[in-house]
Amino acid sequence: MTVQSIKELLNARVLGGEDMLDREVFTACGSDMMSDVLAHVDDQAVLITGLCNPQVLRTAEMMDIVCVIMVRNKQPDDAMIQMAAERNICLLATSLPMFSTCGLLYEAGLRGGASHGK
Repeated sequence: MTVQSIKELLNARVLGGEDMLDREVFTACGSDMMSDVLAHVDDQAVLITGLCNPQVLRTAEMMDIVCVIMVRNKQPDDAMIQMAAERNICLLATSLPMFSTCGLLYEAGLRGGASHGK
C-alpha cells in the first residue's frame, strides 16, 4: 500500500512530505504511548497517533517509520512539520478517531508488525 493510498482512504490532508506519497508501506502501529511503540513495535512503516509533539517524530525516526498519521484533526506546529521534513517523514492528518483509522487501514490490508502477528 502506498502513502498516497492511505491518504485517499482516510481522506487525509498532507501536512508535510508531499514528495513521499509514492512510498510503499507494509505495516502499521496505532498508539499514543511512544514507549509502547519503542518497546513492542518492529519494522513499522506507519504510525497512527493522537499525540502532536516532537517526541512522536523522534520515535518515528528511531523505528524507521515513513509516515505519521495524526488522528482527530490534530495540527502540528510549523517546527514539528519542519522536523518531519528534515527526517524524511510524511505527515498526514485525518478527522477520524484512531479506532476508525486503524480499522479502515486493517480492512484495506495493512497489518501490524512481526510482534503483533500478520
